[in-house]
Amino acid sequence: MRGKRTTTGAAVLVGALAVTGLAFAPTAVAVTPTTATINAGCGLFGGGAATLTATQSGTSATITLTSTAITTPLALAKDSIASKLTMVKASGGTTVFTGTKNPAMAAGAPVTIGPLSGTVAPGDRLEFYGGSLQMTVFGISVTCTASAKQSPGPFVFS
Repeated sequence: MRGKRTTTGAAVLVGALAVTGLAFAPTAVAVTPTTATINAGCGLFGGGAATLTATQSGTSATITLTSTAITTPLALAKDSIASKLTMVKASGGTTVFTGTKNPAMAAGAPVTIGPLSGTVAPGDRLEFYGGSLQMTVFGISVTCTASAKQSPGPFVFS
């Protein structure tokens, strides 16, 4: 009987270690790179360097734009900017990310837009250059466009 208990105990221990290993296994990053730099002109908001940060969960993705060079001309309340980010697909066409997510910002403050939500497919390669960010504030539309490709390159979704 002792042999059977030892075997059963060893099997339970191996199973527990396997489950623990799965629980602590690192999660795979679905999009690469996760950040990219652009140089954009945004009309009333000014222009300059900005960072795009991308995340992905299955076919859902988000992109957030942050910049100390692009600033808000007026104080803005939290979630008051309706934004539409159009990214260009390497295979042709575009992917659109939308939302009304932004922190409260004082006049002259650096801009943060997002996370904006969109849908991606495995293998999508998305680039801001050739696309745009349209922000609507108090009924006024402001459009940002890039003067060069993003660095280090397009976002690649898996």
